[in-house]
Amino acid sequence: MPLNKRSHLITAGVARAPNRAMLRAVGFGDRDFDKPIVGVANGHSTMNPCNAGIQPLVDHALAALHDAGAMPQVFGVPTVTDGIGMGTEAMKYSLVSREVIADCIETAVNGQAMDGVLVCGGCDKNMPGGMIAMLRMNVPGIYVYAGTIKPGKWKGQDLTVVSAFEAVGSYTAGRMSDEDFIGIEKNACPSVGACGGMFTANTMSSSFEALGMSVLGSSQMASPDPEKADSAAQSALVLVNAIKQDIKPRDIVTRKSIENAVALIMATGGSTNAVLHYLAIAHAAKVKWTIDDFERVRRKVPVLCDLKPSGRYVAVDFHRAGGVPQVLKMLLKHGLLHGDCITITGRTMAQALKDVPDAPRPDQDVIRPWANPLYKHGHLAILKGNLAPEGCVAKITGLKSPKITGPARVFDSENACMKAIMAKRIKAGDVVVIRYEGPKGGPGMQEMLAPTGALTGQGLGESVGLITDGRFSGGTWGMVVGHVAPEAFEGGPIALVKEGDSITIDADKRLIQLNVAAKEIAARKKKWQQPKPRYTRGALAKFARLVSSASKGAVTD
Repeated sequence: MPLNKRSHLITAGVARAPNRAMLRAVGFGDRDFDKPIVGVANGHSTMNPCNAGIQPLVDHALAALHDAGAMPQVFGVPTVTDGIGMGTEAMKYSLVSREVIADCIETAVNGQAMDGVLVCGGCDKNMPGGMIAMLRMNVPGIYVYAGTIKPGKWKGQDLTVVSAFEAVGSYTAGRMSDEDFIGIEKNACPSVGACGGMFTANTMSSSFEALGMSVLGSSQMASPDPEKADSAAQSALVLVNAIKQDIKPRDIVTRKSIENAVALIMATGGSTNAVLHYLAIAHAAKVKWTIDDFERVRRKVPVLCDLKPSGRYVAVDFHRAGGVPQVLKMLLKHGLLHGDCITITGRTMAQALKDVPDAPRPDQDVIRPWANPLYKHGHLAILKGNLAPEGCVAKITGLKSPKITGPARVFDSENACMKAIMAKRIKAGDVVVIRYEGPKGGPGMQEMLAPTGALTGQGLGESVGLITDGRFSGGTWGMVVGHVAPEAFEGGPIALVKEGDSITIDADKRLIQLNVAAKEIAARKKKWQQPKPRYTRGALAKFARLVSSASKGAVTD
């Protein structure tokens, strides 16, 4: 059997002459039919900065694949951009796009019996969508991240897209001038590349290095920089070698490698969305991994990196300071990384990190020394209680106190809440509840960056709690709790909260509690009726019918 074990089935033998005839039309010659056909899933899009720099990376990967003796075949992959859709009905398609991306890649690669796949994407759902597809198909694959955006500048301050969302709150609260508001908007996004802090895109891409499915050191490069294109070509060569060695994604993605990825996420202060996505990735990999495993890892891994949204630095600073390899080596040295996990290169993680220093350079403070972490424990706490029996996710970095008890301010949609915030009806000490925005109820579990950004801009980021069955942007910080499960649309306790009810969020005790008698909650449950679905046709309706609970990763298969 030749190297192209799968595509050989559609190119070999007399009966396959029509197949070969069609391949000749796209450039195959006589000697090419025994070469591995490698799919290149191209997420290029001119609609958003996250994906607008992908085509040069794909071009470099294609050239490297050809030079390595493969026959690369490009196909398009859709993307939507959270930063553009945020706060609008369009945002409901964000999480849906993760499943659409996975389905598209699976369809293209399996539908043409390709021997391997290089996935290149940039925005938040590109990474988990591509990884889910690779794990479902289990043919050799590698992820190439499009790279991070460079920081914007305004009056000496580094900017990210979150700066623009927070500026809305500051401006409406009278805390910002017209000049600064317009200056931030015009300068927040100066180049191609994904949002520049340790937000969801950079969280997922960096974790793929720890997972073993991306080349070490590649994830925090700036998208426009030449080294990013060079890393795409290097990734292509690594993939061809993996095809030769028959290294498959499910050989790499195991319970231990997922724990490595989650440890990296905790150490770098990554996005709450990583919880949802790694539950889905584990499901695709057929690995036993639950929401409680995140809490287990959190308790033993410190936060080592001072990165936005709650910290000071952006992704390019992290990269210059040593990036993901440096943090992984620190985790390995202190017994918090499984060094025996195999990577896409064929080497173990310990072998790949052999030449990385044990400690970060003293001339930088993006990555803190082990003895002086930013926080002693991880920042993504899993809370449970009568308001979230299946659990929920709290992001607790940057807070003076990770606990609050206050009166519920209840809204049945993000838009209704946003109107109240902009009208300055939310006060310090309130606990905002945004419900019916879960996987089924939204549908699509949209992110709440507009409300949280506005609250932060108004100076209420630490004094107001916010609970939702929806999600948060990786750019969110503050007293926020998302992924509340069961969701309101399924009759979860969050659907039973009334205006003025007392709610407690206590991350130290890992508790989320509706301070109402059990008998009263039961009486409310009897009266509750499920609302009609917001969508009855199309992609959103299909998603709502198929999707699982957030506590299971909001998967559709």
